[in-house]
Amino acid sequence: MQRRGITEAEAIVIVRNPDQVLPSHKGREIRQSKVSAGRMLLRVVVKEHAQEYHLITAYKTGKVAKYWRQS
Repeated sequence: MQRRGITEAEAIVIVRNPDQVLPSHKGREIRQSKVSAGRMLLRVVVKEHAQEYHLITAYKTGKVAKYWRQS
């Protein structure tokens, strides 16, 4: 996360209050929210274990149309 310029605080906000939660492989979830005035997504991959979340990875992407799911 440090290399990608994502702070721990930013990741925690997304884990606790994401705009969207998507299923992933290996029982993981992708929690994501739009950032930078909606031009970027901050995606956090987590695995829930004993009512805790283990953060696997976090990254920002400009491919909003690719990853954002319309309701």
